Amino acid sequence: MTAESAPPPPLRRVAVIAAPPVSMFNLAIPEMLFGKVEIDGAPGYETVICAPDPGPVTTTGGLDLVVPHGLDAVAGADTVVLAGSGSYTDPDPRILTALRAAATAGSRIASICTGAFALAEAGLLDGRAATTYWAYSSLLAARHPSVDLQDDVLFVQDGPVLTSSGYAAGIDLCLHVIRTDYGAAVANGVARLALVAPVRPGGQTQFTQTPLPPERGVSFAATRAWAMEHLDEPLGLTDLARHAGVSVRTLSRRFHAETGVSPLQWLLHQRVERAKELLESTSLAMDGVARASGLGTGDSLRRHLLGRTGLTPSAYRSSFSRLTAVAGPAAAGADPSAAATPARTRAETAPSATALTPAATAPPSRAS
Repeated sequence: MTAESAPPPPLRRVAVIAAPPVSMFNLAIPEMLFGKVEIDGAPGYETVICAPDPGPVTTTGGLDLVVPHGLDAVAGADTVVLAGSGSYTDPDPRILTALRAAATAGSRIASICTGAFALAEAGLLDGRAATTYWAYSSLLAARHPSVDLQDDVLFVQDGPVLTSSGYAAGIDLCLHVIRTDYGAAVANGVARLALVAPVRPGGQTQFTQTPLPPERGVSFAATRAWAMEHLDEPLGLTDLARHAGVSVRTLSRRFHAETGVSPLQWLLHQRVERAKELLESTSLAMDGVARASGLGTGDSLRRHLLGRTGLTPSAYRSSFSRLTAVAGPAAAGADPSAAATPARTRAETAPSATALTPAATAPPSRAS
């Protein structure tokens, strides 16, 4: 099979709103992660920081940042991100107007931490699943009862609107956006550059009041790293426990305490992620992708990928592959009905209300 590079996709514009006093950490996350996206050597995003009043903007840390752009930068943005602010209970009316206009124009709207309060005030969370930093969830529920509050997840996507918990949860939200736009391989590459976990799988709670330390210094990080190198093998609980040097019972209990999911749930998640990367970056036939990722058969690959992304393997490859297939064996393993299915749009591939993983556990002193 021969292949040639596809033309780079159009630059996607992200407008990040800094509502004073803004969290510097929240504000840095989108610029850092979106700024690391490169597609065939070209930037994937243009990130613009804006504020209601351009110029010095106060932060929750007491410093001033100079923000040169006003809210007119929101117009035409593909994605609008509202960073957490110390003024979350009293959002600037100009921000609410800009958010409503962006939503009407079809932009994807996201918030980090207490930014969810402004989205709710703007009416964008009415009837939608949403979250915020756990310490403020009861206040959000009391002030905005029409919000379907998910107070025990890392972040939630409900249609074109995303909300995250605080602190590092904003990183996971931005990686999810990158993954939605450009696929797993690009998002995982950005995560490696940022030295963060590529994906924190679902099923975890947002907070743990009394987190359990690893027993006797036992951590399963080395075992997880080993498993990542052997995903194509028929790994089970016994294999993982043997590598970790513990019993299966101890492995199951401590692995869940450490990651928030069971060992087998973690393995399945990593195998699906590996399959997505292979679909994006290789021309392997579907059965070959299934074997290389440890999912076994093409039918198993199809079932799990449909459950996670709403796309068949062929449709996923059509949407995210950086290779343009000319001819060859890749088509042999493809689902013929899926091959005739047009690639879905960003909004169509996004789950209706997807909740994923936990945030930091430290209690707040200011808005995160």
